Amino acid sequence: METHVLSVSELTSAIRQVLEASLEPLWVEGEISNFHHHSSGHMYFTLKDSGAQLRCAMFRGPNQRLRFVPADGLLVQAFGRVTVYERQGQYQMLVERMAPAGIGALQRAFEELKRRLEAEGLFAPERKRALPRFPERIGLVTSQRGAAIQDLITVLRRRWPGLTLVVRPVPVQGDGAAEEIARALDEMNAYGALDVLIVGRGGGSAEDLWAFNEEAVARAIHRSLIPVISAVGHEIDITIADYVADARAPTPTGSRLCRWCRAICSSSSPTSSSGGSISAISSRLCAR
Repeated sequence: METHVLSVSELTSAIRQVLEASLEPLWVEGEISNFHHHSSGHMYFTLKDSGAQLRCAMFRGPNQRLRFVPADGLLVQAFGRVTVYERQGQYQMLVERMAPAGIGALQRAFEELKRRLEAEGLFAPERKRALPRFPERIGLVTSQRGAAIQDLITVLRRRWPGLTLVVRPVPVQGDGAAEEIARALDEMNAYGALDVLIVGRGGGSAEDLWAFNEEAVARAIHRSLIPVISAVGHEIDITIADYVADARAPTPTGSRLCRWCRAICSSSSPTSSSGGSISAISSRLCAR
């Protein structure tokens, strides 16, 4: 009986077919190592844990939708299909989606805090206050160095040149940011001479926006005696601050905020403004 001998290519191809047929697309968690972003736009890396490693490739199309920057040492969850790279005789995963593994933990924390604050009534529609129709002084709590503040100043100046904008700079991400934002909201209320507060920042990853999901910020918005607009991230970025605030304006120059500014302008007398100003809240409050 003649023995059928396979070539290396035939055997490798058969292994690939068996592997692809037996494994549906799946999620896998591991630590990135040997990360390389090729000039072609494709990404190549290894996912590893204490017992094994898995070669991965993420082509340019899918990786352009990533909302974070992959790097060695980052724990991630990747979704894709397992195949065989026949030329090198190695099995690998073609990654279609990927997220930091910490996102799952953050989402759980978000949902737990949301449920608790909702049960306490912090999101109740009946406690939402109407935005002032004729504001003269608006307080802004955000990063002094971000693009968000410049965009907002441009919009407000264009819509109503006579408006006074009082700025309280704060860090908007990182350790201690939530406590600083909460303190700034309290200080703005102590300052008192404001018609509305805007608190927010530009877009970013879930981790970047996390300060606005902290209980300290939610409590500070809730106890504010001044109506608060939450202007955090983009349309798809929903934070705890959005639920508690009296109004939400996705992106600091979002459509709702612009509509409010237009309503102010169309309702106000042309002679009611004598030139706007932008000031720090006071030397006492900005000294820190």
